[in-house]
Amino acid sequence: MDPSGETKQMLVIGSGRLGAELAYGLFRRGHHVTVVDRASAAFANLPGDFRGKTIEGDVLDKGLLERAGMRGAYGLAAVTSSDAVNALVGHLARTVFGVRHVAIRNYNPRWLPLVQDFGFPVISSSIWGAQRMEALLDGETHAVFSAGNGEVQVYEVAVSPEWAGRTVGDLPGAGQWRPVSLTRGGRATLAALDDTLAVGDVLHVAATPDGVRVLHAAGPGEHGG
Repeated sequence: MDPSGETKQMLVIGSGRLGAELAYGLFRRGHHVTVVDRASAAFANLPGDFRGKTIEGDVLDKGLLERAGMRGAYGLAAVTSSDAVNALVGHLARTVFGVRHVAIRNYNPRWLPLVQDFGFPVISSSIWGAQRMEALLDGETHAVFSAGNGEVQVYEVAVSPEWAGRTVGDLPGAGQWRPVSLTRGGRATLAALDDTLAVGDVLHVAATPDGVRVLHAAGPGEHGG
C-alpha cells in the first residue's frame, strides 16, 4: 500500500522493460495500474503476478486513452521508446484529460530539448545512467540532489581501493557532511560513521559545497588515520 494509504489510478504508456518495472512497482504499492502498448507481446515484460489492466492499441488514440481510464487518473508516465510519442501523450494527458501528475521518459538525449519544451518532468535514463557510470569509473564526486538553492546537496562518492578498509568516519571534513546511504552490490543501506568501506561501494553524503570540497580535495589515501 502507498505510504499515504490512498489507492490511485495510474497509467503507464509503454510496456518495455522500464514501463513494466514501473507498472509493477506501482501495483505493488497498492495502486490501480493500467498499462497501454501498441504491441501485445510487450506485456510479456510484466511479472506473472501483476494484476493490473493491460490494453493493446494506438497510444495516441483519444478513445483508447479514455477507455484506459486517463480521465480522472491521478498520474501518467509515458515511457515508450519514441520521444515524440511520449511528449504527445503527455500533452494529451495534461490538456485534454486534466491529469495532474505527468512524467515523461526521454529515450534519445538529442531529443531532450524537444521534450523539455512541453514543460513536463523528464527522466532521461540514458543521460542519468551515463553520468552515474562516468562518476563511478573516474572516481568523481558527483551531486545527485540539491536542496534549496544548492546550500546542501547529496553527493555520490565511489570508493576507491585506497579507501577500502577505512570507516565512513575516517573520511576528511567530518562535521561538514553527513553520511546518507551506502550501496554495495546494488543494495543500499543507511550509512553510519562506523561502516567499513570496500572497493566498489558507493557512498552518498549530504554536504555543503565547502564540505564536499574538503572531501574531494583530500583525495583517496590522503586522509589521516
